Amino acid sequence: MAAAGEKANAGGAHDVLESDLDNARYKPACPGYQHYAVFPHRPLSEGPLALPYQRPSLRCRTFTSALVEKVIDDVTSRMKDKDLARLFENAFPNTLDTTVRWHVDGTQKKTKAKHYVGESSNGAWEGPQSFIVTGDINAEWLRDSTNQLAQYQALAPKDKKIETLVLGAINTQAEYVIESPYCNAFQPPPPSNIPPAGNGQHDTVHPAFESTQVFECKYELDSLAHFLALGNQFYANTKSTAFLTKRWYTALETLLVVLDEQSKSTFNETTGKFERNEYTFQRVTMVSSETLGLSGVGNPLNGGTGLIRSAFRPSDDATILGFFIPANAMMAIELKRAAEIVGLADKVELRKVLLARAASIERGVWEHGVVSHKRYGEVFAFEVDGYGSQILMDDANLPSLLALPLLGFVDVSDKTYQNTRKMILEKSGNPFYLTGKGFSAIGGPHIGLQHAWPMSRLVQAMTSDNDEEILDSLEAVLKTSKLGLIHESINVERVADYTRSWFAWANSVFAQTVLDIAARKPHLIFGKDAPPYRLG
Repeated sequence: MAAAGEKANAGGAHDVLESDLDNARYKPACPGYQHYAVFPHRPLSEGPLALPYQRPSLRCRTFTSALVEKVIDDVTSRMKDKDLARLFENAFPNTLDTTVRWHVDGTQKKTKAKHYVGESSNGAWEGPQSFIVTGDINAEWLRDSTNQLAQYQALAPKDKKIETLVLGAINTQAEYVIESPYCNAFQPPPPSNIPPAGNGQHDTVHPAFESTQVFECKYELDSLAHFLALGNQFYANTKSTAFLTKRWYTALETLLVVLDEQSKSTFNETTGKFERNEYTFQRVTMVSSETLGLSGVGNPLNGGTGLIRSAFRPSDDATILGFFIPANAMMAIELKRAAEIVGLADKVELRKVLLARAASIERGVWEHGVVSHKRYGEVFAFEVDGYGSQILMDDANLPSLLALPLLGFVDVSDKTYQNTRKMILEKSGNPFYLTGKGFSAIGGPHIGLQHAWPMSRLVQAMTSDNDEEILDSLEAVLKTSKLGLIHESINVERVADYTRSWFAWANSVFAQTVLDIAARKPHLIFGKDAPPYRLG
């Protein structure tokens, strides 16, 4: 068995990766990555930070790709900063190395699921399937898994294994959406025969869900948008419509039902009578952001806005005002993209439905989500209720106001966005912009008032054209990553105090940031006059 800290040579490694390793034999000897990631492993990088090599042994990796190894070699060999190179070397493959808990390519003989309760007909769980966990929690979040895989999408046209992995992820997410469209995190697929786990919470949720299939059922609009995004990104890179199966269309129809239900006013627009929302959530907790008030309904929302309610934010914290603007912006864009794809499959009427809904949401964002600030001018609100109330802030989790250009909703030069960006990157404009002697970035209520998220500094870099701002953001994140991986959050006063040593989503965002800079501003990381580097 290879040493835990081994680093394969460029030539031989690819040959090994392409061979048919029987990793199942070695799995019992592999340390749990949640514990492995807490300790530094050699060899150390040659930079001043001496960052550890945190990839698991080759036989302990959950998925391998020779093309991914080539990208790592291509990028790190060009990088001036050896510590930054080591961080990329660890972060770029982290999702593949550690979080592909179950994957089948669709050719295997189906086995009877031990933990499945429900129907198994209508093509459920057929074809490639991929269960991508968030990292240190053995469950799949729709949002996290889409973002975890994003940096590999461009490799799919040249790597059949990657293509099948992503296709499997789309198929698996479709099953989750069909089963419980209001839920955000899911148990292992029944055919995997991986036993489900409890989340230790006491929740009362409507619609009811099956706990053997759902890990947590917080309704987050962006989770459904991320389901669309996973397929849209796959098509954008491969031009393949292989994911447009009957099950995917069923998931899309299920999603549209949710959008209809969650676009309704709290009160009947004709009679004014209260109408209980289809989705309610109550948790036994001492943390107010973990549950919804007013008997699980949340604060009232007005009708006729075009906006869609989201009970929770992408941080898994409850919304205060249910029209969460970043998720609405993302949904509008992903519906547009999906409309063009189904149009290619001659789904003319469906295309019209998707475009109409996208246009309605987009109008709602501009009409109700843009407000006038006495200092910053016209800005995007974080949340609104359609009555005129607004929450002005931003949270580190994606989608966010800071990430609106990355979503494709606005150009980075848009005046309203630039006003918003200035507001949310200042302590005086954003209550969750946290600053300290060790770190400064956007945080959020999920962890608390002292912990900022490196993820937000990475998004700041990707939405900037200023060399100094980009380098400053990279340097800030690099200095907080002493274990060679990106943490969920950092105490702004003491960077040794962090949450989650293994958080695959954050590692993927770092890798995406480096690749973005390599394409847009290669001189910043590769040196003067360096040519751009692009995947694909």
